[in-house]
Amino acid sequence: MQRVKRNLVLLISSLLLLLIWQVGSMMLDSQILLPGIPPVAQALRTLIAQPPFAHNILSTALRAFQSFLIIVISATVVGVLAGRFEYLSIALRPFVTTLKAIPVMSIILLAFIWFSSGTVPLFSAFLMGFPVMYVQIEMGVRQLDRNLEQMCTLYEFRPSDKLLHFIIPSMTSWFIAGSRTALSMVWKVVIAAEVLTVPRYGVGARMQLAQVQLQTDLVLSWTLIAIMLTALGDLLFDALVHLAAYLKRKIDARGVPCSS
Repeated sequence: MQRVKRNLVLLISSLLLLLIWQVGSMMLDSQILLPGIPPVAQALRTLIAQPPFAHNILSTALRAFQSFLIIVISATVVGVLAGRFEYLSIALRPFVTTLKAIPVMSIILLAFIWFSSGTVPLFSAFLMGFPVMYVQIEMGVRQLDRNLEQMCTLYEFRPSDKLLHFIIPSMTSWFIAGSRTALSMVWKVVIAAEVLTVPRYGVGARMQLAQVQLQTDLVLSWTLIAIMLTALGDLLFDALVHLAAYLKRKIDARGVPCSS
């Protein structure tokens, strides 16, 4: 029953948002400033029917997931090391602080000078997402329960069992929080970089070309597509999290053998 109520509230809020959009379009009465829902829906159907549509979607998705994978691997490794070694954490602090403070547009513009248009989204998304993931992992390592760690040593847990039954469960919430935030940021930065660099294929590139031609209905259509891509990425991430939790329960059910 509670789930039904939540879904109902979500549906009502979504319909309210669409209503505000349509009323705003009717009040402005300008297809350039704010087209209504029907013209945007028609433009969206036209886009989906065109052959380059799949190339644009796949190009943006590939850039986003490549950036996200690089962020997760590098930030996890560096974050674990920084959490264990204080001097490394201090040495990395100026670098991380700079990345958190620098404007996204500055990074994209500088990257456009240094790299090709196809590489700029990858590089920019990495620099924006790395600090978020790194900080969460470092904090998670520092928050590990030292008493439980000593218990694992006392009972002579094998390294693999210590990893599966102590370190991973303790770090899971920090890892998920960092990954989720980094993934949401990656989509935004990748598309923003595509808008500025206009690669051959990409959602952001199509937005830029539509804006130059004052095709607001197409800009909004590509914006809706970007929102759906982000939502799909979040759903995929949640599915992987639930799969990992299921596998963890299966492993825990086998028990934790101690070495003799």
